Amino acid sequence: MGFLLWLLMGLIVGSLAGFLMKSSYPWYVDILLGIVGSAVGGWLTSIFLGVDLTTGFNLTTLIVSLLGAVLVIGIARMFTGRRSPV
Repeated sequence: MGFLLWLLMGLIVGSLAGFLMKSSYPWYVDILLGIVGSAVGGWLTSIFLGVDLTTGFNLTTLIVSLLGAVLVIGIARMFTGRRSPV
């Protein structure tokens, strides 16, 4: 995936993951965690499945990136102790 598409996917995924996890982080932190989560999700699927599922801007890439972003936000919450304001 090209660098700009990778950033765009991180923006979309970070926003979605922040919404799904009811994140109390600022929007730019959600986006950064989404970008990191996209990379983590692609890396983990290539290790566990042996296939690169992040080969373009498609639904499979979105799902893998979203799962990675949710994982990264969960790990960030464990280390910072931040919860949703609800």
